[in-house]
Parts: sequence; C-alpha cells; structure tokens
Amino acid sequence: MRVDWTDRFLATVTDAPGGCWQWTGYLMPNGYARISVDGERQYAHRVSYEAFVAPIPDGLVIDHLCRNRGCVNPEHLDAVTQRVNVLRGESPAAARARQVACIHGHQLDATNTYRAANGTRKCRRCRANARERSRRRRQGVLCAAA
Repeated sequence: MRVDWTDRFLATVTDAPGGCWQWTGYLMPNGYARISVDGERQYAHRVSYEAFVAPIPDGLVIDHLCRNRGCVNPEHLDAVTQRVNVLRGESPAAARARQVACIHGHQLDATNTYRAANGTRKCRRCRANARERSRRRRQGVLCAAA
C-alpha cells in the first residue's frame, strides 16, 4: 500500500529550536525543503502552507518569518509579495531599503532623497556637496593654469 503524502510529510518533520518544524528530508543546496506530491516536486514550505493554512493567492510567495529555510511550521510562514519578502530579508537590497540616512548621516527623507535612473535612492545633500567640490577643483585648476 502506498503511503499518503501527508503521512510522509509529517514523518519528515522534527521539532527544532524556536518552534520550527525542521525538515529532515531532502534539502536543496540553497536550504529549501522539497517533497514529491503526486509525482511532482514541490517546496515543502509551500505544501505546508496550503495544507494547514490556505491556498497561496496568485502573485504571492511564502516568507519564512523564522528565517529558517528548512522550516515547514505553518505558523512561521506568511504569504506576501516578492517585494515584501525581499525587504524583510537580510540581503544588501533589504538593508539598503531600510536605511534612514546616507553614509554621511544625512536623512533619507522625501525632501532630501531622489531616485537615480537605476532606481536606487540618492542623497540630495551629498550630491550638492560633490558638485560643489567638483566646481572648486575646476576653479582651482583654471586659476592655476592662468
């Protein structure tokens, strides 16, 4: 008799620190758990969310609130947009998006921030300071040549 996927799923979970349900089955090199359901390989955290919470709405991804990619505890999973998922993370892009000041300490607020052509936020005050330094260098070079 063939074992139901839910039995296999639950047999491949163990308790871990922080309340995580740690996957003891196959983990991909990037740390995400995989399971075959009806002959189709799927991410175990997505299977868990759909089995214990609700269907995943179109356009949303599952975020691990515990930051443990091998966790399949439905209480640690949240359906969010890809943007929210990235911004909640620890990547350089997420850290940059959370910045409230530039590297020189100027506030990155609505009046002091502009978007560069590549979409990144830039400090208006630093840009003005850089232009002023450039202008002074040009004047110094012009004066020295005269």
